[in-house]
Amino acid sequence: MKSSRAVVGTYVGRFFLVFFTLVLAILVNLLAMVYMFCKGPSKSARDLFTTTMLETGQLKFVASIFLSQEEIMEAVAENSMEAMNEEMNTDMIQITQVNSDVTQMAETTTAPITIEEISGRTFFAKMMIVQDPSKVSVGTTYPWGAYGRELGTIVEEQGAIAGVNGGLYQSAGNTGGLPMGIVVSNGEIQYNSCSGVTGLYLVGFNEDDILLIKNIGGMSNAEVETLVKQERVRDAVVFQEESSDANNHFVPLLINGEARQVDGMGSGANPRTAIGQKADGTVLLLVTDGRGVSGHLGATASDLIQIMQEYGAVNAANIDGGSSSSMYYNGNYEMTSVTFYFSNSSWKLPTTFVVKE
Repeated sequence: MKSSRAVVGTYVGRFFLVFFTLVLAILVNLLAMVYMFCKGPSKSARDLFTTTMLETGQLKFVASIFLSQEEIMEAVAENSMEAMNEEMNTDMIQITQVNSDVTQMAETTTAPITIEEISGRTFFAKMMIVQDPSKVSVGTTYPWGAYGRELGTIVEEQGAIAGVNGGLYQSAGNTGGLPMGIVVSNGEIQYNSCSGVTGLYLVGFNEDDILLIKNIGGMSNAEVETLVKQERVRDAVVFQEESSDANNHFVPLLINGEARQVDGMGSGANPRTAIGQKADGTVLLLVTDGRGVSGHLGATASDLIQIMQEYGAVNAANIDGGSSSSMYYNGNYEMTSVTFYFSNSSWKLPTTFVVKE
C-alpha cells in the first residue's frame, strides 16, 4: 500500500500536470487568435487589433509578435487623425443659467444631472449630462502623495455627487499618486511640470464656465502659468496628443462645432473618457467600456466624435482612458475600471472631474 505522502505527491503531480496543460492550451489559443487577427483575410480586423494593442499600457508588444514594424506603421497611418489647430471661439457658448435660483430650478423640465446609456457596435457607454457647467470642477488628492485614491472616494471627499476620471498621470504600478502636466483646481495651480513635454493639451473650464481645449505642448512651466492667468482658468487637467508605433493618444474631437477629420477609425478601440460642452453650456461626460468587458473591445476616435455630435457638443475632447475610465454618481459606480481587481471601483487617481450639487 502506498504511503499517504506518496498518494498526496501523486495528486499534486497530477494537479500541476493538468494546470500547466490548461495554461499551455490557453496560450496556444491566444496566439492563434492573435495570428488570426494579424494574418487573417480581414485587413480592417488587423488594423483594429493593431491600433487597439498600441494604446494599452502593458500589451503594446503583442502587435509586433506577428507583424513587422512596417505593417504596424501602415495600420497606424491608415487609422489616424488630421491635426486640429483651430482656435476656440468661446462666443459660441452662451450659458443658460438654469440653476441660478430655486424658482428657475422648479420651472425647468430637465434634471440638473441625467445619465443615458449608449450601445455601440464594439462598446457600451454612459453619458452624464450636466446642465450647469459651474457645478463641474477638478477634484484632486492634493497635496500629492505616493498613492492616489479611487474615483468614488475623491467625489465624496470633494462634497460632490458625481464624477469621472481626469487627466494624465503617472500610472506605473497603479499607485496613481502623481499627475502630469498641469493641474488647476478652483483657481489654484496645484501642479505644473509641462516644460519640454510635447503634445500636451489643457482641458478644463475658465471662470465663465466655458470648456477650454488648448494646445500647450512645448510650453515652459512659466508660459503655462501665464496662460492659466490670461485665460482665467479655474479648473483644468491635461491629456496628450501623440501618435506613433509606441502610442496613439488624441485630444480634440470637436472645435467650434467642426469635427476632427479621421482616417479609417481614427484610432484603436479601447475604454474611453471624453468631455464636451453644448452651445447652452451643458457639460457632457462620456465613459465607455472595452478590453473584453461584456465582450466589447471599446470605442474608437470615430465613435467618440459621432456620439458628441449626436449630443450637440460644440467643443469636445478625449481625456485619459483605458483602465482609468470610470463614472460615479450618487454613491454608486455607473462605469467601473475594466481591470479585474478594480471591476467594482476605479484605479487610484490623482485628478478627476467632479460634479457638485
